[in-house]
Amino acid sequence: MPEPRIALPPVDSVTITTFVDNYVDMLLMDQGPAKRLGLPTAETPRVPASVLEEGQTADNPLAEHGFSALIDVHSSGRAHTVLFDTGMTPSGLVENMRRLGHSPKDIEAIVLSHGHLDHTTGMDGLVRTLGRLSVPVFLHPEAWSRRRLVLPGREPFELPTPSKSAIKGAGFEIIEEKQPSFLLDGSLLITGEVDRTTDFEKGFPIHQAKRNGDWQPDPLILDDQAAILNVRDKGLVVLTGCGHAGIVNIIRYARKLTGVERIYTVIGGFHLNGPLFEPIIPLVCNALAELDPQVIVPAHCTGWKAVHALAARFPNAFVQNSVGTRFEL
Repeated sequence: MPEPRIALPPVDSVTITTFVDNYVDMLLMDQGPAKRLGLPTAETPRVPASVLEEGQTADNPLAEHGFSALIDVHSSGRAHTVLFDTGMTPSGLVENMRRLGHSPKDIEAIVLSHGHLDHTTGMDGLVRTLGRLSVPVFLHPEAWSRRRLVLPGREPFELPTPSKSAIKGAGFEIIEEKQPSFLLDGSLLITGEVDRTTDFEKGFPIHQAKRNGDWQPDPLILDDQAAILNVRDKGLVVLTGCGHAGIVNIIRYARKLTGVERIYTVIGGFHLNGPLFEPIIPLVCNALAELDPQVIVPAHCTGWKAVHALAARFPNAFVQNSVGTRFEL
């Protein structure tokens, strides 16, 4: 028997604002649903700069290797706000929020796509900014795993591990789920573990996790999860962190879970950078052509070669991401 589908009610509109990404470009122009930050204005905050005649310069947002985005959902006259991932450095997220005129106090819930430090470390700045506030944090139970990368010819590099006791001790309500779960009165769906159905998205072969005292292969990174929304008359919006589950697997799973075939927008990391993943770029492009998303926004760990391949293959759908970009969907 087929698995039961999860009814995901349509919402009127969604706005996704990029707070942390690997790239920032102040000269990008508005493009379709992407509304750009643009050049500084008279209202842009200033910081001292003694080497300039004016003695100051604009306090522009900064890029870093990581990802974080704010999801604003609007439906039936109501608005909700969810933070998806928190970036690489302790203060990068909260500082960019300040620069972009957003308050962390407006966040109703936090979703962590997986446990890697470039998606979780910004929790530190939120703790220092918010103090004790019982905001729920949704993540997969394996996000707390100790992990490392085993690179040929080098000593293994152990990745810093998020601290469950520290986050819980700061007042956050931790909610661990392997299965799909709803937020915001059922209008936002978190995938939980993603079905792996393609024969080319095989995970991260140099990735290991410590289990039962031993380092063991952990290529699938099962805690990798995405957020899904259904925009009325447009289709699904899929937001990923790194996309370790495979961007094609994730989109197919979103369709399978919801029964909604039409893919409106996919935003986030596609993890196609480097020699381990670049060989599958043509296969990903071919699969995306069949899935036919109307807006494709590769970010963070997608990689230069993959970004350019996607831009060439999907010139009408491709949108360059940048810190400060607001997607009005």
